Amino acid sequence: MEEKIDILLATYNGEKYLKSQIDSILNQTYKNIRLIISDDCSKDSTREILKEYEQKDKRIKVFYQEKNLGYIKNFEFLLKQVENDIYMLSDQDDVWLPEKVEKYHEVLKQQNADLVFGDLEVVDKDLNTIYPSFNDFMLLTRKIKKYIDSYKLNYLYNCVTGCTIMSKKEWINTLLPFPSKTKYVAHDHWISLIISLNGKLAYIPEKYIKYRQHSNNEIGTNKISHSFTKLEQVRKLFIEVKLAVFGTYVENNKKFPEELQKLNIKAYDYFKMIEKKKNFNFKNWGVFHTLYKTETFIYYIENFLIMNMPFIGRGLFNIRYYILKLLGKRK
Repeated sequence: MEEKIDILLATYNGEKYLKSQIDSILNQTYKNIRLIISDDCSKDSTREILKEYEQKDKRIKVFYQEKNLGYIKNFEFLLKQVENDIYMLSDQDDVWLPEKVEKYHEVLKQQNADLVFGDLEVVDKDLNTIYPSFNDFMLLTRKIKKYIDSYKLNYLYNCVTGCTIMSKKEWINTLLPFPSKTKYVAHDHWISLIISLNGKLAYIPEKYIKYRQHSNNEIGTNKISHSFTKLEQVRKLFIEVKLAVFGTYVENNKKFPEELQKLNIKAYDYFKMIEKKKNFNFKNWGVFHTLYKTETFIYYIENFLIMNMPFIGRGLFNIRYYILKLLGKRK
């Protein structure tokens, strides 16, 4: 008999697409599932929809929060409800292909992995394809393939999309509580990073999710920096994100091996230092190299100029911006 798998679905004002997502989960080829849903104080008809489904399918268990937790803490609550050895994460507005659970379970077992994640097909609100591959569009595929067996995969930034995660219950106590002081270290980033430090990750390049993009997405394919017209705006955001990421690591340093504890502190101090620099920085380039040597040459150089040589980067940014504007890739 198939082992039972817990599927964790966090909802908030999801009435528009919720039924199609729940239907796609209930109609999986892998039938032995338990769908655990936590609604985060929805104000629309989400709760009525959930009550309807809970009554007609005994595999569904719904929790109705009395105060808003936010999506990170909502997923933390759901993880605490896991009873079976394997769990999956789900968003409220996607559509899962029928064989998603079955294929992920096969890979988890065949590769003896602690966490499996995969690619997605990006679609619009009507499920028309926007990008055939999310990871290709976000320029993550090279890094995933190269560093799938290393913490480096998710150390500098997140390469794992939460709604593709299948993992094991045995890791939950190590993961919790989730850091919640910043939106720049989400639950999927934290789960995959912490497991990668001592466990094994596996990747599925096939797309078993239609990843729906619409006006109410909490997280999606939007690249905020593409709307900026000045290098200073990009630099401020990049440093803000990295301070949040490495600040979170430092606050949770005990979860990291000793060598990374030291790097976490050096990285945080480096970004704190360059935050005050306006035109040039000539200090601690070795820290930058250690952090960014996992990236492509172009990404490395671009970020080096942004972080350490904004005086030079400013002119190059303006030239690049106007070229992309002429090509219709910037507003």
